[in-house]
Amino acid sequence: MQIIKSALGCSTWPNSGEDVYRNPTEVKMSQIVMPCHANHCGELSAGQLLKWMDSTACLSAERHAGCSCITASVDDIHFEHTIGVGNVVNIIAKVNRAFTSSMEVGILVNCEDLYADTQWNVCHAFATFVARRTEAGKVQLKQVTPRTQMEQMEYSLAAERRRMRLIHADIITDLLSSSTAQLECQEYQDAVPAERTRVESVELVLPPHTNHQVSTFGGQIMAWMENVATIAASRLCNAHPTLRTIDMFHFRAPSHIGDRLVLKAIVNNAFKHSMEVGVCAEAYQGGEPLRHINSAFMTFEVLDSDRKPRTLPRIRPVPVDGKRRYQEAIARKKIRLDRKYIISSKQTEVPLSVPWDPSNQMYLSYNNVSALKLMDTRNNWVLTSEKNKVRLYTLEENHMLCFKVQMHVSVPAEQTFHLLSDLRRRKEWDQHYELVKYVLAMILYITEQRNLGQDFILLASRRKPCDDRDPYLIALRSVTLPTHPPTEDYTRGEVLCGGFTIWEESSFVTKITYYNQATPGVLPYISTDIAGLSSSFYSAFSACSHYLEANKDMFV
Repeated sequence: MQIIKSALGCSTWPNSGEDVYRNPTEVKMSQIVMPCHANHCGELSAGQLLKWMDSTACLSAERHAGCSCITASVDDIHFEHTIGVGNVVNIIAKVNRAFTSSMEVGILVNCEDLYADTQWNVCHAFATFVARRTEAGKVQLKQVTPRTQMEQMEYSLAAERRRMRLIHADIITDLLSSSTAQLECQEYQDAVPAERTRVESVELVLPPHTNHQVSTFGGQIMAWMENVATIAASRLCNAHPTLRTIDMFHFRAPSHIGDRLVLKAIVNNAFKHSMEVGVCAEAYQGGEPLRHINSAFMTFEVLDSDRKPRTLPRIRPVPVDGKRRYQEAIARKKIRLDRKYIISSKQTEVPLSVPWDPSNQMYLSYNNVSALKLMDTRNNWVLTSEKNKVRLYTLEENHMLCFKVQMHVSVPAEQTFHLLSDLRRRKEWDQHYELVKYVLAMILYITEQRNLGQDFILLASRRKPCDDRDPYLIALRSVTLPTHPPTEDYTRGEVLCGGFTIWEESSFVTKITYYNQATPGVLPYISTDIAGLSSSFYSAFSACSHYLEANKDMFV
């Protein structure tokens, strides 16, 4: 992702000695891969890499917090490449945003071949760290102040990523309860019994395994989990597997010196070219009951001599509990695909209209809101014209024309948000709109009558501010619905990114910005306004201002 790469790169170092800005929370670590860090294939152990990533991120978090910090969670990690002995691993971490006592740290890992003078990206991740309580009580973190456009992007998106973390478990539960996830375990000839892949190992936590806070190092726990997962995967394929993806790590409880960590792993399901391994870490001391420390799901591949994924044997789940894990693995694979192709793709690679279904609605909403936030953080807009205090800006980028319309109204921000959120009333102030109706909870069907009829199927995603440093958002993007195919009566239009950002400038003054990424189908309708040959935009948004003023008492 170009956005993530540039945002985590943090700063550019010129050849001259001039002063340049460097993010104060940025920490860099470079490690040369030695044989002791590698597996028998001469590749860097993923567990060792996780240790280095966690160390770097923790140092960045503590640099910002000014106190000890602990790892709370690590978002999904997708490993794009392996790393060989003799290569240099470069890790950059920086705090993207601080909340009350937690903060998001962005981590970028690349690999460097010193002899060929080449570099390539290995993975990126987002980790959440919590400032450790002091004798005075809970730590209140200072806020991050983004200085560059790239930092502003990550700062803005961090709030949406945090929201997705908080509802992550609910998404899986909803998907498992839906009919699409209730799949019967298929019987395959020559399937490998899942019980054969079961691994259980115990580790004694010693001082070298702990951090400077004398609790078990999060990176060490992740490394131990990766080790037993690799053994389980190897027992299925009788070969050395390559770790490709780790689902979100969530640390549920701490561990300390003297704890015995029981690590359990088993292959939950095997697909054609990949397998999912479930891993659990539990701790105990003496006669104590087991404490659940962490769970994770890791996806492995087996590569042939041409570095292509091999076909894997299928799995036969163990009765009862194994069937549940088998079905859950199918659901998680669906979620991983949604995250990979909806959230992680470059904006230019995302189709204009993405199919909508209940199982991917959370990720579509995430992408929808994130795209609008990215447009709002761009600072290279060009003022095209201004009339009656309504400003029209344009931005040409990646063969796309974006425009925004900006104005101020004497209406409180929250009331403005409520009024503009009811998109069915847009036709009251926008003469282009003929009909707006909800066909599902978040899906709008819109018809527009201009020079010729046009209709849209749009996903509407609304967000209230995370705090006073965020705007209210109403994000729109096109989706496809089988129940509403294109018709001969209207030309189907598509919106890649559009909507409103609503900023509170004072108790009674609100800045409204309307964004739209103009697709070829929409461009003919707006080009006359941008060229200055028409003033329909100004008329519409002047009418919007009057509409908000006239209805502001509805929500008092």
